[in-house]
Amino acid sequence: MRKFYFLLTVLLFCRYDHHCIAQSPAKFVFRNGEDQYDCYRIPAIIKAPNGELLAFAEGRKKGCNDFGDIDIVMKKSRDDGETWSALQLVVDNKLLKAGNPAPVVDLMDPRFPAGRIFLLYNTATTSEKEARKGTGVREVWYITSTDNGKTWSGPVNITTSVHKPLAPAYNPAYNFREDWRTNALTPGHALQLLHGRNKGRIFVPANHAVAPALEGNDTETNKAHCFYSDDHGMSWQLGATVEIPGGNESTAAELSDGSVLQNIRYKNPNDKYRILAFSRSGGEKWDTAYVSRELPDPVCEGSMISVRYKGKYFLLFCNPASQTKRERLTIHVSPDDGLSWKIKWLVDAGDAAYSDIVLTGKKEIAILYEKGSDGGIIYTRVPLKSIIGK
Repeated sequence: MRKFYFLLTVLLFCRYDHHCIAQSPAKFVFRNGEDQYDCYRIPAIIKAPNGELLAFAEGRKKGCNDFGDIDIVMKKSRDDGETWSALQLVVDNKLLKAGNPAPVVDLMDPRFPAGRIFLLYNTATTSEKEARKGTGVREVWYITSTDNGKTWSGPVNITTSVHKPLAPAYNPAYNFREDWRTNALTPGHALQLLHGRNKGRIFVPANHAVAPALEGNDTETNKAHCFYSDDHGMSWQLGATVEIPGGNESTAAELSDGSVLQNIRYKNPNDKYRILAFSRSGGEKWDTAYVSRELPDPVCEGSMISVRYKGKYFLLFCNPASQTKRERLTIHVSPDDGLSWKIKWLVDAGDAAYSDIVLTGKKEIAILYEKGSDGGIIYTRVPLKSIIGK
């Protein structure tokens, strides 16, 4: 029945939308209640150097709550998402949380000519609500794979380089007067810059909350930021903070000239749009940032990639394009490096929440997304000609 429902949704949409060329029927990749996890959330997806798709998620052992016994899990596909491997446990933080998976492929390290995958992530000792009160610690880590996700390295803690916690009782090195109470990567994929003076830079969008970071005060205390590595993970530096209060979960893409656009969830219940921040220096400073009235949002995560199609450069941004609830998952297209968003493509007319996009080939993308906030994670493919046109 579920497969029939998703196929029917696609067919109905194609029937009533004039520019539709059918996307593939949506399929579950992570289904709630399977493989010993009550709930799967927070999708991320990349294409490995060997062409396989790697889909990541938080596997939540007991319900869908944001804190608890939460692992990072992965599945692979060798056939562009037609079939998926058995579940692989990638990060296990025992009874505590490991989350916000942010994978990225480094193809420019001469030590690894076949490419190396980084998986960056957060760990947490308390819930976000308690962390905002100054209790508990958020840390930032990464692991790597040189065999397309078959095996992974041991974890590397980069918290002191990319986060500013004030928790010396937990770790004497965590003694930053800035007192960042929370820290969250992306969620979704990170990126490697391919052009310009920062070519090769691994760029990770993120956000933090400063003290006093009380629950319900996100508009005043939360801000987006970024961090990066110019030496293939040997060292990491904090980039600039986007100085618009309320900046939260972020996604980023490289523009046609090598600049970066960070597209940011805006935790302001009275202004339900997205924040856009532009940087010509790869996140070292932000040249401009503003709330975009072209991108409505119900206060939710979104995902973004850049693609070259028929000789032109496009940005694709995916989010629930509603200001009332998490529904109507939509791809917005910009032909001018994020200055305007000219095209909209409806992926799913029903409930939908977090998502991530990947370019599966030169003429097709795929979307890995939550079917609602607690319905599991599904996958669909869309030809670029359906979205952008012939």
